[in-house]
Amino acid sequence: MSIVFRFAFVAVASLLLTGCPGGGNIVPAMKQLPPEAQVLLATKGMKQESPLFVRIFKEESELEIWKQKDDGRYYHFKTYPICAWSGTLGPKVRVGDKQAPEGFYTVTPGQMNPNSKFHLAFNLGFPNAYDKANGRSGDALMVHGNCKSAGCFAMTDALIEEIYVLARESFQGGQKEFHVHAFPFRMTEANLTRHRGSQWHDFWKTLKEGYDTFEAAQMPPKVAVCSKQYLLNANFMGQEAVPDPQANCPAYKKTQPQPFEPFSDGPTLINAKAEPQAAAQTRVAAINGQSRDPSVQSLAAQAMRSAGEKPQPQALTASPPVLAGAVAAIPLTPQARAAVAAPQMLAPQGSAPHSGQQPAAAAPAQSAAVAAPAESKPLETRGIHNVVQSGKSDMIISAPGQAAAQPVQYGYGQTNTAASVAPLVR
Repeated sequence: MSIVFRFAFVAVASLLLTGCPGGGNIVPAMKQLPPEAQVLLATKGMKQESPLFVRIFKEESELEIWKQKDDGRYYHFKTYPICAWSGTLGPKVRVGDKQAPEGFYTVTPGQMNPNSKFHLAFNLGFPNAYDKANGRSGDALMVHGNCKSAGCFAMTDALIEEIYVLARESFQGGQKEFHVHAFPFRMTEANLTRHRGSQWHDFWKTLKEGYDTFEAAQMPPKVAVCSKQYLLNANFMGQEAVPDPQANCPAYKKTQPQPFEPFSDGPTLINAKAEPQAAAQTRVAAINGQSRDPSVQSLAAQAMRSAGEKPQPQALTASPPVLAGAVAAIPLTPQARAAVAAPQMLAPQGSAPHSGQQPAAAAPAQSAAVAAPAESKPLETRGIHNVVQSGKSDMIISAPGQAAAQPVQYGYGQTNTAASVAPLVR
């Protein structure tokens, strides 16, 4: 009898455990964000419930998530590899062409599909107003899991879960819709020139305007459709109504979004995103009284007055504490900081040292005061876009000092048989 009770207890306990949070029967759409993603959000000063913005790049097979911060700008959170997308570079035109779409799309809560046959999905909203105005047809174009595509952007199941949860939390936080910009490639001048022979070159130039706006302002552009064309960053004069996509555009005025300047918040001695090593040495030499250039001498005078020291007319030689403080205020790269902290500090070419220059014997001690604390190594990046390892071996990672691996493009029929893709959405 005791054996029977023991087995009964184990059976009941097992059922309770499988029904607990974190158990194996939680539906994918209700899962929580993985711990490593939560840590990354916290590290970047982001919130799960804040609005998000998505960019997709076909040629690079990448999907980016950007999160909004309190200043209203969007900051890069993570780049996810696209497992499969079908067709070639270029927009979707008609039903059955197996093309993944390109353009500016909007996703609302009603387009989220927690019961997708492809694990989880959200509908891109194709055809949008531009597509309809130009007679393009098709439906059910998704970002989904299952790593198979017939006109969609397919992710691994693990990655679509994370992306889906980020979108779900943003909606629950109050975001009414999020934008998805789908591009053929990163819309640089070099890439556009490389594809100048394509029939879609003019269309891509319009997409580039939206790409450039976001790159400059870190805010999605305002998108309208009229005269069967995308019209970006336009304020329609005398009306707020949405223009007719097929009619001529009403009177409008183009606006220029305020560029994002991360180093413009407050006075600094040097306002630069990344100062070259030679320029850094020149400026620090000026602060140390090794340049006769009046414009750069004023930097030294400013630093000395801020520290309560009196600049000398003929010898702007700041004391080590003042010099250390001035250098610490300069946003340098680690390599430039190392060069600044070197014992041998040369004056700019063509300038003579001041008569009040400190003797050579004092140089090592002064350099020690200049040296700034070592900066922590940043996450691996490709350009300005962080590419983060997920621990599931399904994220793009690049070894330090090595070029990132070329993404694999999966076209329709390249990785799946006709039978396997026939039931997929198009």
